[in-house]
Amino acid sequence: MSETRPVEAPYGAWASPISAAKLSRGAVGVSDLNVADGRLYWLENRPEEGGRMAVVTGDAAGFRVLTPPGFNVRTRVHEYGGAAYALIAGRLIFANFADQRLYAQVADGEPEAITPSGYRYADMVAAPDGGLIAVREDHTDPAEVRNAIVRLSGRPGDAGRVLFGESDFVAYPRVSPDGKRLAWMVWNHPNMPWDDTALCVADLGEDGLGPVVQVAGGTGESATEPQWGPDGALWFISDRSGFWNLYVRRGETTTPAAPREAEFAGPLWGLGQSNFVLLDDGRVVARYSDGSGGHLIVIQPASGATREIATPFTSLGALHRLDGRTIALLAGSAEVGGAVATVDLESGETTVVRRPSPEAMAARDVSRARAVTFPGSGGQPVHALYYPPTNGGFVAPAGETPPLIVQVHGGPTAQASGAFSLANQFWTSRGFAIVDVDYGGSSGYGRAYRQRLNGLWGVVDVEDVAAAVRYLVGQGLADRARVAIHGGSAGGFTVLAALARTDVFRAGASFYGVADLGALARDTHKFESRYLDNLVGPWPQARAVYEERSPLSHLEGFSAPLIIFQGADDPIVPPNQAHMILDALRSRGQPVAYLEFAGESHGFRKAETLVASKEAELYFYGRVFGFTPADDLPPIEIENLPAG
Repeated sequence: MSETRPVEAPYGAWASPISAAKLSRGAVGVSDLNVADGRLYWLENRPEEGGRMAVVTGDAAGFRVLTPPGFNVRTRVHEYGGAAYALIAGRLIFANFADQRLYAQVADGEPEAITPSGYRYADMVAAPDGGLIAVREDHTDPAEVRNAIVRLSGRPGDAGRVLFGESDFVAYPRVSPDGKRLAWMVWNHPNMPWDDTALCVADLGEDGLGPVVQVAGGTGESATEPQWGPDGALWFISDRSGFWNLYVRRGETTTPAAPREAEFAGPLWGLGQSNFVLLDDGRVVARYSDGSGGHLIVIQPASGATREIATPFTSLGALHRLDGRTIALLAGSAEVGGAVATVDLESGETTVVRRPSPEAMAARDVSRARAVTFPGSGGQPVHALYYPPTNGGFVAPAGETPPLIVQVHGGPTAQASGAFSLANQFWTSRGFAIVDVDYGGSSGYGRAYRQRLNGLWGVVDVEDVAAAVRYLVGQGLADRARVAIHGGSAGGFTVLAALARTDVFRAGASFYGVADLGALARDTHKFESRYLDNLVGPWPQARAVYEERSPLSHLEGFSAPLIIFQGADDPIVPPNQAHMILDALRSRGQPVAYLEFAGESHGFRKAETLVASKEAELYFYGRVFGFTPADDLPPIEIENLPAG
């Protein structure tokens, strides 16, 4: 039997197998993997349950949810959280989002609050004599938020005793195997954890810490993720070579392990990254990424020999030891969504334990990323991933080139991933091309690439995304007259700046983007309160630069229609940013649409929000680019958009 011939239809109007509702169901993801007593634990986000995060445990034979309804396992340390739970002495200890208190749960029992209000906790580990050690963010005085490493008894009402609080930020408290030493990571304003950081070590006793010794890091170096080996050696990751590589410190001597021009870590937006595993026999298992994707290697420290383990995955993270020959990790591939998986280190056999997204696509409908490189700001090479429009049931009319969505990641230190994304396939299966741009400032290509944006946010990123359009149009891969740009957070700022300062985009979608840099410097939370010192300049001394770079200062440059999405409860990019640009464009008669969602923060989590925002964006592009989507979409108001 022959296959059905594809239907001819304009790009953008193809009927997709991925509806917004399916996209919402497919937004269930896995994160924060842990192993305790040979058992796997992880977090799953639940859009259909109001976006709550739940602790789940299981194996390939099945799984079960541990935290009961009403509890959302998510910490607000640094606002971005991470490492929100731990298994300690037979108890599940977790941070509850609503009140930020730590709760203890035994088996299927009711969780019991064990810390008072006013504090936030993350990155918990067992203390040697019982209780736990954690990162604590003290909000009892909102005018002076304080971060520290603390020791908690684990008994109700104990807020913790400070072990170390002499820096602006701390992370990764890790106890040595003999329980006598503590290692941790520190950094101070105006640095972020991927700038200048340090690793510290001190003796750990009943009365606190002994003298603190800095063992790695400093000016021009980001040192992160300390782990103690079974022999007492301290392993860590540092970018002292220009790339985040693995090092080991024995006594007073530090040596690299498996050095290469590749990244063994990423920026520490969320606490608790786990990029390598130390085995009892001395071997090290690590993940790294380069231009060809993610890799898993086994390192023999004594000889320096390495062995790569081939896996079907393109992205790897959150490595943990399951037993002497098996590791667990979070992984994704180009064809299917993210999963909890295990890898046998001897045979290389991989097992998918849990892939919570129920949505899958036929192979003929899946668009696969193509790596492209082109000259960007200052003629420097810029990397990106291009996704061609793909749908086995449709073909475009001869001679038509596809509309293009330029995707701008947040951070701005994030990195485009070639792993399967239903959000990307939502567009490509409808006939859009996507280019996911790793503009200057992105991670994944070394420290120098990451620092291209220093002092030049709003310049380099804008020039690089515009260069991506010119390159793809020149290659015949995109329609110059139908180019949209979308992005969230820092990516939303670049969307607004690109619309204000270039003429290459015909539509834009800003998700909780920054319109006024000065207002952001005044209003944002502690973690990012000095971030713009490096990206723009010190505030308020560089006020003139802030004003010049702010999209709100270049309203005359806006001509393309803009749709704005905003969470009403966003503490990172407050709603006033969206309101300022909306009111300004509305007053000038510019085409603009606005959707604000109650109960949403920085990043949308609820099923109804995911559906509404995706349908609204598709409707918006259809109106602006003059095509009729195949979907039955609820209309939205686009103010000042000419009829036609």
